[in-house]
Amino acid sequence: MLDIKNMDFIDKSEIKKRANSIFTTTGSPSTSDKYAHISTEKIIDDMELLGWGVVDAKQVRARKSVGFQKHLVVFRNPEIVIDGADGDTVFPQILLTNSHDGKNAFTFTAGLFRMICENGLVVCNQEFENLKIRHYGYDFEELEKTINAMVEKLPLTVESMNRFKTTVLNSNQMLDFAKRALNSRFTESELENITIDLNDLLTPSREEDKGNDMWSVFNTVQEKLTHGLFNYAYGSKNRKARKIKNFNKDMELNNKLYQLANEFVN
Repeated sequence: MLDIKNMDFIDKSEIKKRANSIFTTTGSPSTSDKYAHISTEKIIDDMELLGWGVVDAKQVRARKSVGFQKHLVVFRNPEIVIDGADGDTVFPQILLTNSHDGKNAFTFTAGLFRMICENGLVVCNQEFENLKIRHYGYDFEELEKTINAMVEKLPLTVESMNRFKTTVLNSNQMLDFAKRALNSRFTESELENITIDLNDLLTPSREEDKGNDMWSVFNTVQEKLTHGLFNYAYGSKNRKARKIKNFNKDMELNNKLYQLANEFVN
């Protein structure tokens, strides 16, 4: 899970505790001669110059390429905040994924993070695609251009949030969204063997998320699927869902849910 509750920047010593692979100074032995190593630490330093500090960091567990594995850094700019008229404050963030084994480019993804429920929304569609920087020939000017391009598109995230808030769903649409949302967490074969109460999935955990607009429904379902706040029946046994801890799965689920929600507002 992403630590989106954190409002303060974390320093490099704390970042290293969470993801030491960020500070690897060379590429893994498996990289080719053409691989040009750029440490993620360098990106962190350059992002700071652009006003973006680190609020979280993670790395995947690895059996191979230990120390060079894929990792995530979450950046926030304290000067960029979206204050909703209803008091729903949202902080745009930039998520950077990278690895030092030559298998990944620097990939930047935009996110919206709510303080009401401390939920994260990964924004990724045709309008707001991931932006990538290859290791070969990296320079600060290219990073600045990439980040500025993302910031220029931030109004799209505000527009997206507003569309969600003004789209009212009927009861059948809400059930349809909840049912289809399950595909973001479970495979088809898993869904064939479990039973989930869709009405329970649609029941808000807090007063602020009560409502039948797409924004409220999305955040209710997203929080439950991400945090494992629901039960399911497997045969004759009732089980409690587990919280998603892998950041790759977390981002993938958020991405799928965002795309699904857009189908209901477009």
